[in-house]
Amino acid sequence: MRVRDIMNVKPVTVQAEASVSQAAAILRENKISGLPVLDGERLVGIVSESDLLRLLSVDEEEGGLWLPSPFEIFEVPFRDLVKWERMRSALDEIPKKKVSGVMSRNLHEVGPDDSIEEAAGIMTRHRINRLPVVEDGRLVGIVTRGDIISGLGMRHEED
Repeated sequence: MRVRDIMNVKPVTVQAEASVSQAAAILRENKISGLPVLDGERLVGIVSESDLLRLLSVDEEEGGLWLPSPFEIFEVPFRDLVKWERMRSALDEIPKKKVSGVMSRNLHEVGPDDSIEEAAGIMTRHRINRLPVVEDGRLVGIVTRGDIISGLGMRHEED
């Protein structure tokens, strides 16, 4: 069985210059966890829920956002107003960031004529949930782990 037999031929995409807020809305509205990022028609990355969640990193040492625990909510404004204001400011900026700044650029892709076993191997080796399907430099579809599982089920039914 080939990737073309199981891929979604109308993948939901987002442009690299779109805001994080727009990307989050697309993910939510389509009930998906990641989508290809395009610059015009050229595939330049993938943005996932994990990429967006990483913006809320609690590692202040690396410039991440500090989020208080529920108990700290009550005492932080009195204990450390500077930290509290910095957190509020950072939260206000996150939705305005560009997708190009948070997307994964390390792309793994397959062609429509590749086998589903090849696609599954790439996903497993690189611990990813979706693969763009590219033909002649153009995004022609996307294949997810769920698509592969469904494809394996179809193959079993044919036997």
